[in-house]
Amino acid sequence: MGGHICTQNVNNMPPESLAEDSRDGETDRQQRHEANQSSRNIVSLLSQLADDNLTLVRNLSTGLAVAGVIIIARSIKLMTKFHTASHIPVHFVEKNVSLYGKVHSVTERGLAVEHVPVYLPVISSLLHKKYNVCPSPSLLQVHLAGVELTPEGRQWLQENLLPAKMVWVKLISREDDVLSCLVSQNRGVLWTYCLNVELLRLGLARTAPISVLLPDSRLYWRLHRRLHRAEVKAKRKSLGLWKEDSFWERALNALRDNKVFSLIRRVFTKT
Repeated sequence: MGGHICTQNVNNMPPESLAEDSRDGETDRQQRHEANQSSRNIVSLLSQLADDNLTLVRNLSTGLAVAGVIIIARSIKLMTKFHTASHIPVHFVEKNVSLYGKVHSVTERGLAVEHVPVYLPVISSLLHKKYNVCPSPSLLQVHLAGVELTPEGRQWLQENLLPAKMVWVKLISREDDVLSCLVSQNRGVLWTYCLNVELLRLGLARTAPISVLLPDSRLYWRLHRRLHRAEVKAKRKSLGLWKEDSFWERALNALRDNKVFSLIRRVFTKT
């Protein structure tokens, strides 16, 4: 019954109403079509604009990237060459930054190193400063932190670092114009070894207090344990200055120190 009533109501609608509904539907479809066409036109316009100015966008991006690198390099002095210890920023020492350098000579306390700054093509030339040009290289005085060198240790350094080997210098402290550092050398492509530790491990040096660092600091105890462990290994293996004389060497030394033996030797020498 209900279905009969609905059909009857539709059939009883005047032709003008049906025509109006048809026109409204057609208007909606036309508006949606125009909106879609407008959206496609905007997208096409933006794509065309991007294609036409692609080179400009790329150059702008590259320029911004270069400017960013320059700003960073200036702020951390990435490409500055340090001629003396006093030129090195305080926060470099506080953060134990590692510097790259060329060894020129072995000194009583360590090494004389020429700092070699980081080089980036194009950018380094843009940031090049007059004080980086020096007719004779100024050398950083580098003391091997926690190490007291022996003559044999200095000879070992000369044999392994000269002429002009490259090293990494990790800043530990600075006192006057001398840098206390952990000095490392590349071993192959991926590995490095610490010269401070190596000298102690071979018995070519003794451990020494790291006076500038506070004894209760974490860095002090970390370095102290590392260096002390290397010295203990040399003692256990009787290497270098910890080498023990053989029985016959000890017996011969005892005879040489004996007064009676010395007297007999002088008597036979006179006769």
